[in-house]
Parts: sequence; C-alpha cells; structure tokens
Amino acid sequence: MTRREQILETAADLFAARGFHGVSVAELGAACGISGPALYKHFPSKDAMLAEMLVRISEELLAVGRERVASADTPEAALTELVGWHTDFALRHRSLIVVQDRDWESLPAAAREQVRALQREYVDLWAAQLRLAHPDLSPERARAAAHAAFGLLNSTPHSALLPDEGMRELLSSMALAALGISSPPDGVT
Repeated sequence: MTRREQILETAADLFAARGFHGVSVAELGAACGISGPALYKHFPSKDAMLAEMLVRISEELLAVGRERVASADTPEAALTELVGWHTDFALRHRSLIVVQDRDWESLPAAAREQVRALQREYVDLWAAQLRLAHPDLSPERARAAAHAAFGLLNSTPHSALLPDEGMRELLSSMALAALGISSPPDGVT
C-alpha cells in the first residue's frame, strides 16, 4: 500500500467516525503520523482527498464488476459474481460506505458528477444482467432492483452483527434471492 493509499484509508476511518467537517487537517495529519501541512505534499486539499477517495471506490466497483461479468458464462453467474464482489467490498470498506452516504454533499461538484457517472454505469452493468436473467423485467425495474440490492449490501456498517464470513453468506444469499437468483450456479461461490 502506498503512502497516499494509507492516508486515504486513515481519512476514510476518521471521516466515517466524525464526519468530513468534523476532522481537521491537523488531526488527519496526526493520525497519519505526519504534520497537517505535510498532507499537502500528497493532496492539494482535504476536499481533494474526499474526491479521490470516492472516485476511486466508484472506479474500482465498476472495473471489477465488469471483469466479473466478462468472466461469467450466464447472466445468473454474472449476478452471483457481482453480488459476491460487492459483498466483499462492502465488508472490507465499511468506512467508505459511511463516508459516501453521509459526506456526499461535501464532495466537490466535479467529483460528484464523476462519481454519479461511474455509479450509473455500475447500476447499468447490474441491470443489464438482471434483464438477461429476467427478460420480462423493464429497464427501470432492473435499475431499481440493482439499487435495492446495493442498499442491502451497503448496510454492513449498521447490520454486521455476525462475523464477516457469516455476514458474507447472509448478505449474498439475501441479495441473490431478492434478485431472483435462487442458488449460485455450478462452480460459482
């Protein structure tokens, strides 16, 4: 992990705990083991840090999601892979989910639009697989179903009452059932 990534990870944890506006640059620097002003060697501002943090996660979700879909043999397998990927992501990045949800309005306008565009592509990726698996599903309903699945999977900061492996199984099985995929296709976990 690079120093820049370490700073972003620390910032995500602090922002999740106290909110973007509740964390000063000095506090952020101290948590990273450097002075507040030394952060400016890595990021031009705290706003830029938030922007990179949220753009990065949106890019990662989309890129890995595309890889999972491309390697799947059927729409059902693709949806199983997407659910598994998103579940793992949500369990590993609880702080980022909180920051995305709570500090969205603090995101600079250009970054907000970039994140929205990436998120729309991610939703459309899921919706396309849903429509292939369920041909009678309208585009609007497929997008709504994808958003509903995200809501379930992104509940991890608040609902993770079991150890991660138990939560992974529970969330995955619930999301697949909600999407009309009764069990993982052969060879997919």
